Amino acid sequence: MIAQIVGLARELAGAEGLDPARIRVLALGSPGALDRRTGVMAFAPNLPSFGDLDVAREIADDLGAEVVVDNDVNVAALGEHWAGHGRGRSEFVFVSVGTGIGMGVVSGGVLRTGATGAAGEIAYLPLGTDPFDPANQVKGALEEAVCGAGLARRYAGGSGPAGRRTVPEIFAAAAAGEPAALAALDEEARLLALAVRTVAAVLDPELVVLGGGIGSRPELLEPVRGWLARLTACPTPLRTSELGPRAGLLGAVALGLRTAHGTLSPAPGGAGPVRLPVPTAV
Repeated sequence: MIAQIVGLARELAGAEGLDPARIRVLALGSPGALDRRTGVMAFAPNLPSFGDLDVAREIADDLGAEVVVDNDVNVAALGEHWAGHGRGRSEFVFVSVGTGIGMGVVSGGVLRTGATGAAGEIAYLPLGTDPFDPANQVKGALEEAVCGAGLARRYAGGSGPAGRRTVPEIFAAAAAGEPAALAALDEEARLLALAVRTVAAVLDPELVVLGGGIGSRPELLEPVRGWLARLTACPTPLRTSELGPRAGLLGAVALGLRTAHGTLSPAPGGAGPVRLPVPTAV
């Protein structure tokens, strides 16, 4: 995997007519929680091949450039903060739902990652499935219920046609009014509303942004809002990502620019964070 990442970076540089040796910074988003003390990505059951590697160091050694790695949802949250619905907001969370579920937390205008990098690992909230079952503890109880595979299992268990399993097919079936698909998505919305309400009770964000392959589906927004309204009289404002699948890309650009700026023009005395210009086009 390290070789694939390095090869892709060189390929992308070559496609732009650039000498790969000119690469100064590679910014990478990865599933898991980055332990900044060791460089190891923990809580990444969908990506076991990283193991105990210091991912950034391994890539840097091969590429010959500075490498900065963070959780992929954290990186997407940076993108949303830089160029999406998070612009100008100091308190918001970005919840990504797709292959898995995770959350990026921006508080005080800064991305918060916690003591060991695991802040926002809401896959492990005790919701949706039995959190005491060891089978649900690898990926997390909530993730088992709301990820793409969980949605497909729920649909199949609700008398959905045996041959239809993919998330786009389930959404298409719901749009056509199929009862099993509508029920599966309604339960998805209910579980996401429970997760959002739990997060809001702890962090009190001014906005929750939904992203990812499932979370960014616009037809899921109103059902989640509806369940939230049944949970509290003052639900936290909820929006679908403005950037969609580009949130992670723009977050990586922001992270790379900030890192390069700090390397090439370090602020005297380590003064505050670099303020990046907002892109003119996304």
